[in-house]
Amino acid sequence: MKITGIIVEYNPFHNGHIYHLQKARELTDADVLVAVMSGNWTQRGEPAVLSKWKRAKCACENGVDLVIELPFIYATQNADRFAYGAVRMLQNAGVDSIVFGSECGNLESLKEIAEIPFDTDRFRENMDAGYSYPKSYDIFTTQYGPNDILGISYLKQIANTDIQPYIIERTVPYFGNEIGEISSGQGIRNALLTGKDVRIATPMAGMIGYIPSWKDYYPYIRTLLLTMNPEELERRHMVSEGIENHLIKLAKKHPDYESFLNEAVTRRYTESRIRRILTKILTQTTKETVGQLPEMNYIRVLAYNTQGQEYLKDLRKKEKLTVANKFIQVPKAYRDLEYKATCAYALGFPDEMREELMEEEVYGMHK
Repeated sequence: MKITGIIVEYNPFHNGHIYHLQKARELTDADVLVAVMSGNWTQRGEPAVLSKWKRAKCACENGVDLVIELPFIYATQNADRFAYGAVRMLQNAGVDSIVFGSECGNLESLKEIAEIPFDTDRFRENMDAGYSYPKSYDIFTTQYGPNDILGISYLKQIANTDIQPYIIERTVPYFGNEIGEISSGQGIRNALLTGKDVRIATPMAGMIGYIPSWKDYYPYIRTLLLTMNPEELERRHMVSEGIENHLIKLAKKHPDYESFLNEAVTRRYTESRIRRILTKILTQTTKETVGQLPEMNYIRVLAYNTQGQEYLKDLRKKEKLTVANKFIQVPKAYRDLEYKATCAYALGFPDEMREELMEEEVYGMHK
């Protein structure tokens, strides 16, 4: 049996993802297609436009056999840590291949870059700071896009495994704003925020109502920054290099999120990195908690179809693997983080939706 893995966010699920699924099956002749998906917070440190349960359900209605969750702590980190968590979960799910999108469409070139030891998340920051790198690094900064950078991180993680990589070249720019049958996730999100009709681009169009943004969360973040002392903030995961003082200063100065973020971004701290740090502050996630996390010897099931349900029977036979269909089956350390992440996510929604989101975390979509 051939088990193919994909690493996704589906924010929201759209026609480009359907194309990706079709090509993934063609390339690998997959019997089972397993997706590991970010939860309610994404890798760029943004709240998802729809809950993970709705996104997972839509995926299984459109070609994925089994959707498992990428734990919050990995879903909201840099490319290398994101890739580590995603690949580990796919290993738990028994995949023998992974398929990912690529701007350059050249797998061999990506493999060459993956063999060079560097942190993909900080690479551009280091270049901006004036550090000297070999010519291959200069090529990397000009030729490779967001999917390539993630792909390089995936390749680094599977280097010593039996998992075979495949790539699918992107058909639209990652940050493209044109809305058509195949559109970027960024373009769809931007269109939704301006009230545009996106039914041509995504089967989730009719499901998307209120869209949370960091503007909704900023009052909570600002309160935390203004009431916690710097030493306590420094204990939060990803808070380092004195950035707590930088953020406190800006919270005092800026009553609105946009001006706060604009000044928070520096040559050292990108928008995504700032937002990821804010998620850790908002969820009160400490370095100590993250440092004590146990080995990830489980998968959390978000959705499946008939084929996925049959494959889960095989996975339950694996030694030292917990297949968590219920929230209580998720190891407690990870369970606590997921609940806090969802409680924080719910803060960005109207009051009447918050309780539903928190109940979904515990009971799924069917209480």
